[in-house]
Amino acid sequence: MKKGISIWSFPADMSVGDCIRLAKKAGFEGIELALNESGPMSLESDAGEIIGYREIADKEGIAVSSLATGLYWSYSLTSGNEKIRQKAVSIAKKQLEAAELLGADTILVVPGAVGVDFIPGCEIVDYDTAYERAVNVIKELSAHAEQKKVNIGLENVWNKFLLSPLEMRSFIDEINSGYVGAYLDVGNVVYTGYPEQWVKILGKRIKKVHFKDYRKEAGGVSGFVDLLSGDVNYPAVIEALKKVGYDSFVTAEMIPPAPFYKYYPEQLIYNTSGTMDRILER
Repeated sequence: MKKGISIWSFPADMSVGDCIRLAKKAGFEGIELALNESGPMSLESDAGEIIGYREIADKEGIAVSSLATGLYWSYSLTSGNEKIRQKAVSIAKKQLEAAELLGADTILVVPGAVGVDFIPGCEIVDYDTAYERAVNVIKELSAHAEQKKVNIGLENVWNKFLLSPLEMRSFIDEINSGYVGAYLDVGNVVYTGYPEQWVKILGKRIKKVHFKDYRKEAGGVSGFVDLLSGDVNYPAVIEALKKVGYDSFVTAEMIPPAPFYKYYPEQLIYNTSGTMDRILER
C-alpha cells in the first residue's frame, strides 16, 4: 500500500503547489487534490492550470493519487431539484476531466443523500427515491469514467444512505462497471459499524481508502481525532486490506486541521506521515 494525504489536511491558506511540495517533504508518496467551486483548482480552472499542478507533482516526484470535492454537500446527485442534480453531474464530469489531466486514477463521489444532520435545513429525500436516482446517475457517469479511464470511488459518508457494506456492495454491483467502486473512509464507518468488516465485504470493489480516526465517546463531528487517537482498529483494518489484496493508496484525511494544531498547523502533516508509517509497519 502507498501512503497519501488529502489536501484538506493542510492549512487553508496554503497554495496547491506548496501543499504538494510539503506532502513530498513529509514523506508522502501521493496527494489527493480537491475540486473547489471557484478559485485555484476549481470548476473555473482550465486545462493549462490543472496540468500545471501535475507538472509540480512530477517535478517533486509525488503522485496525484485522486481528486476529491466537497461540492456534493451543496449539489446532491439525489436532490429533488433537477437543476441541482444536473449541477452535480457537471461537477462529476469536471472531476473526471481534471483527474485525467492530473494523472489521477480515481475521483471521490458522494452518491447522494437521504439527509444530512450537520447541514441546517438540508433537503430530506425518500430513501427509495434517492436510491433510484443514484443508480441512474452513476450508471450515466460510469460511461464517462470508462471513456476517461478514471475510476469513480463512491464514499461512505454521513448521508443516511448506503448505510451498510452489504448495501454498498449491492449498489456497486448493480452499476456493473469496472470503473465504479468504493472509496472507503474507515473513520466514517466507526459511528455505525466496523471498517474491517466493510473491507472484507467490499473486497476488490474498493478503489481507494481514506484513513481517519474517530472517538465514539466524543460524538458528532467533534469525534474526529488524530490517527491512533480514536477507535479505528487499525491492525484489523490493515490485515483486512492485505487479505483482499488492496495495494493502492491509503490517504489520510485530517480535517479540519485547526482544532488539532492551533499553532504550526503544518506539523500535522509530518506527524500524520510518521503515524501512517507505524500503521503500515514501515
